Amino acid sequence: PSIVIKGDLSGQEDLLVQGRVEGQITLRQNSVTVGQNGRVKADIHGKTIRVDGEVQGNLYGTHEIVIRASGRVHGNLVSPRVTLENGSKFRGSIDMEAASSKSQNTKVIEAAAAGKPAAKVAEQPTQQPAATAGPSPART
Repeated sequence: PSIVIKGDLSGQEDLLVQGRVEGQITLRQNSVTVGQNGRVKADIHGKTIRVDGEVQGNLYGTHEIVIRASGRVHGNLVSPRVTLENGSKFRGSIDMEAASSKSQNTKVIEAAAAGKPAAKVAEQPTQQPAATAGPSPART
């Protein structure tokens, strides 16, 4: 709890923060846990991110983000699964959009910015004819 790290952390192992970290934490294939005594002023990139302490920064979880009852987060959450337990404190936005949808949206935005037309979606008729059973009635 008395350790203070200023700078960027990266690696290939799970991380438990009980002290203070200022900078950036990048463990994209591993879990990052901010313990009850942990105080983080950094963006966190991880597979699974759990917060029991305090975080000021954006959280990017490729699998899941969990803010426990004792956790406090001031920043944005980006992950396909987000859990905010009763009693947790959170201020920011939550983005749970699937990565494949994000990449498609990014391509459309980039095409629009470059002045190119985006892939056109086939238009569907607004009204379908009613289905009938049997032969059509004769007109007189």
